[in-house]
Amino acid sequence: MSTIVVDNTFDDPLRRAPLVLNHDRFDTVTEEVCRVNEEPHPPLAWYITFGISIFLFGILGVMVLYLLVTGVGVWGNNAPVMWGFPIVNFVFWVGIGHAGTLISAILFLFRQKWRTAINRFAEAMTIFAVMCAGLFPAIHVGRIWVIWWVFPIPNQMAMWPQFRSPLLWDVFAVSAYFTVSLLFWYMGMIPDLATLRDRAKTKLKAISYGIFALGWRGSNRHWHRYERAYLLLAALATPLVLSVHSVVSFDFAVSQLPGWHTTIFPPYFVAGAIFGGFAMVVTLAIPARQLWGLKNFITMRHLENMNKIILVTGSMVGFAYMMELFIAWYSGAMYEWFAFRNRMFGQHAWAYWIMIFCNMVAPQLFWSKKCRTNILIMFFVVMCVNVGMWFERFVIVLSLEMDFLPSSWGYYSPTWVDMLTLLGSFGMFLTLFLLFIRFLPVIAMAEVKAIMPQADPHHGHHDDDDDHHHDVEKAEVKS
Repeated sequence: MSTIVVDNTFDDPLRRAPLVLNHDRFDTVTEEVCRVNEEPHPPLAWYITFGISIFLFGILGVMVLYLLVTGVGVWGNNAPVMWGFPIVNFVFWVGIGHAGTLISAILFLFRQKWRTAINRFAEAMTIFAVMCAGLFPAIHVGRIWVIWWVFPIPNQMAMWPQFRSPLLWDVFAVSAYFTVSLLFWYMGMIPDLATLRDRAKTKLKAISYGIFALGWRGSNRHWHRYERAYLLLAALATPLVLSVHSVVSFDFAVSQLPGWHTTIFPPYFVAGAIFGGFAMVVTLAIPARQLWGLKNFITMRHLENMNKIILVTGSMVGFAYMMELFIAWYSGAMYEWFAFRNRMFGQHAWAYWIMIFCNMVAPQLFWSKKCRTNILIMFFVVMCVNVGMWFERFVIVLSLEMDFLPSSWGYYSPTWVDMLTLLGSFGMFLTLFLLFIRFLPVIAMAEVKAIMPQADPHHGHHDDDDDHHHDVEKAEVKS
């Protein structure tokens, strides 16, 4: 490496910070990214975090087993709050899974080059978050051994699911989203898996990476088909980003319950999902770039751009909160206005004000460039957003506490099984994410090389087209 680039270009307002620091050759990019997977032992922090994650994952398994043996009465769900933690956690995890596909698909279609260093682990985060989300409806049904009843398959009882139910729409929306996201993630990894295959030191690694690389040789025909398939999957995933959380919001919006029956829910849920998803990406990116030495690829420019998106989507969510309150008052519907007054000043007012602070107040710090580029402030804000987005779903579900009949009013409080199941889902998510970092390429090497100035024969501003892969190919052979 002959040129050292220091990440201080934010001081010059007329010049953009580079997307890749301290690399002026393609082979050094390959070396640094592959080092994460090829080191015989990961950092000590990986072992500590993985141990904690596995422990929490084990707690999740024990709680699910206890639930199946004992029944859903171990949860805090009661009348009238039939939906408790399971639906809150489901909507929370589906929302977390939105940023990955947004970064990959929508930013790819808009040719945003800054997506390349963060898209791979954001896509992985999507897959693992949707897996966590899918767990909760499955165990929420009570008799999980007959869950096949919910699928539209011919059976001897002539029993079919209710196709007018948004809960069934969820099944189709989330499963389609998961399938497309998984294909998109895997398709993008194929060139990098081939690089790991060619660099493998053991037979087992060579065979394992070789199987998943699908015989990739980096030929012109391979690149052509890869780019077409990637573009088609991006185009397919883009409407799914908008539709999936809209469908999830219909779980609430198509009901007649005050506080739920509102047309603002679909766009409000989509903005909230992108808001919470980006916060989780930044939450994972900050320690990952520190522990695995990825600061040359996940630069401050990447973090600042994500913080700007968090600010914009957070403002949208804040606007939706205010509109909900305004319409509840302006409509003159006493049940609607009562539901919102109860949220603000009722028995769970503390949850509402935590949500307001975390989702509306904390992100406003990102108006300041110093706050957007300060790691500690950034981490504080995104952790607030993670907490606030969970409380948002919690507050929505608590609208069930006080319905139309005062005689049926109740108070919802989660049990220890609820709390440990939520904690265990984070263990499952982190376990899968840490295994991904250890064994799969966390940075999209081929895409990062394509946006470097060296990929352009004239070393000028390079547009994303099909010609750049010749240089990348030569670099991969060289490395």
